Amino acid sequence: MGTVWSAYDEFLRRPVAVKEIRLPPGVTAGQADELRERTLREARAIAVLSHPNVIVLHDVARQDGEPYVVMELLPSHSLAELLKAHGPLSTEQAAAVGDAVAAALEAAHEAGITHRDVKPGNVLVAEDGRIKLTDFGIARNVSEATMTRTGMTLGSPAYIAPEVASGKAVTPAADLWGLGATLFSAVEGRPPYDADGDPLETIGKVVKGEVPRPSPGPLAAVISGLMAKEPLDRTSLREVRLQLYPMLTKAPRILFGPEMFRQASGRRDEATDTREIAAAPAPATPPSAPSAQPAQPAPTAEASQELAADPGPLPFGLSPAPAPAPVPAPPPPSPRRGTAITVALATAAILLFVIATAGGFVAARAIGGAPPMPPSPRSQVPPSQPVSTKFERRTGDASNVRGAPGGTFSVEVPEDWTRFTGSASGDGLPPSTLVEWVSPDGSQMFAVDHIAGYSADHDVEQYIKALSASRGTGNFRALDKSPLVGKEGWALSYRTLDRGGNTQISRTTFAQIFRQGNGLWAVSVTVPTEQEETAKVELYQRIMPTFSINP
Repeated sequence: MGTVWSAYDEFLRRPVAVKEIRLPPGVTAGQADELRERTLREARAIAVLSHPNVIVLHDVARQDGEPYVVMELLPSHSLAELLKAHGPLSTEQAAAVGDAVAAALEAAHEAGITHRDVKPGNVLVAEDGRIKLTDFGIARNVSEATMTRTGMTLGSPAYIAPEVASGKAVTPAADLWGLGATLFSAVEGRPPYDADGDPLETIGKVVKGEVPRPSPGPLAAVISGLMAKEPLDRTSLREVRLQLYPMLTKAPRILFGPEMFRQASGRRDEATDTREIAAAPAPATPPSAPSAQPAQPAPTAEASQELAADPGPLPFGLSPAPAPAPVPAPPPPSPRRGTAITVALATAAILLFVIATAGGFVAARAIGGAPPMPPSPRSQVPPSQPVSTKFERRTGDASNVRGAPGGTFSVEVPEDWTRFTGSASGDGLPPSTLVEWVSPDGSQMFAVDHIAGYSADHDVEQYIKALSASRGTGNFRALDKSPLVGKEGWALSYRTLDRGGNTQISRTTFAQIFRQGNGLWAVSVTVPTEQEETAKVELYQRIMPTFSINP
């Protein structure tokens, strides 16, 4: 349904992914318009999502009249590739994938988006531990009508939910089935249904057959709860994450080592690609009289919704570009003059220009009542400073999933920054809750990382060492470290290097890491390294004094 290109944003200087529509040969003009609208609808669907486990949409652009969606480029392999290269995942690896995809779906469902095609091929795993859900190309916003044509089922047969396969209304519960089928594939090393067989036969087994059961193990109950035939019987995403939490003992960066990515095939499994599957042909009807009206079949819940006549304004105009104005012909060349005359005329013109400019300057100052000569540099008024960012007080909850008390706090951050909440684990430390506020362009961040129940077996130094270890060799450089006054902890600054493809990004972090009660807190501001001098004053020293932990 589209081609995704690796590209480089020359304005913001960052690698990106650019998705273009792939028009099949022989499509009509109406079908081409429908595919273009699908791309724009994909952009609308992704644009409302803002979550660390969802691929970020940057922009929509037009080239030769066709829309292109500009997205985050994540150097990674799909889960389908990793399974093909290495076989089933371990319990901890599968739990990390399940938690990340569940978190992404929670954000999507809150925004009114049903993904509809959750499968291993749409789960990206990066070498640095990031796990993201991608390809919202058939995502359906519940506020918009479907674009799936009557008699067509859209999805991957081996992972499609029974109600979608049978043409019933699509609800967020369809994604629960897709998550369960993805986890089934992760622990078994194969899809729950035959991905290489006839699509219609597979669809029939999904609708009418028994639900496959995973092998006994820690994830069997989670998978069975998600793959319930009735949508209302499926386990909620929140409950899924609660069940997976005890299994999240290591960071994904440790669980998915570099060797897995070197050996991955780098090729999508075509058997699990998204397809448009034609419905079974209707029985033949005897010919009727010319005046008879054709019988109208009862529409399904999905096909009965027609495409909205006006999907809303596009991010750019589709009218053809105006023809360029004709360029007037250059005047005919004048007769050639002698070199001496040309030099004399040029010198005279320059003198006249200087005299006129000086006279105009003096006259203007005299009329304005100012002295003829400009003031000395010491008396000049300094240029006006840019208006400072407006800050507002926000509250956050960094309690762990089990609701341990003592994790709420308040702080003043820029009013246009967006909050994210997630979790982290591994590196020999207990699981933590991470609350972040990120600037609109994504370059600056204020973060609060809280570990509840930080026992005496762990000290502040161990957390600092884990920071360095988590970045890998050569990607962490300590700048400054000093003890905090009145707290058990340290103030430190460090630089990190993120590498991707042929690019690398350096960031600077100013942090305070300290113990309070039975918990450990790491409060930090991260900015691009080229901004570290101004950000230390305008952000770090402005924000940190306002941070307070609620009793």
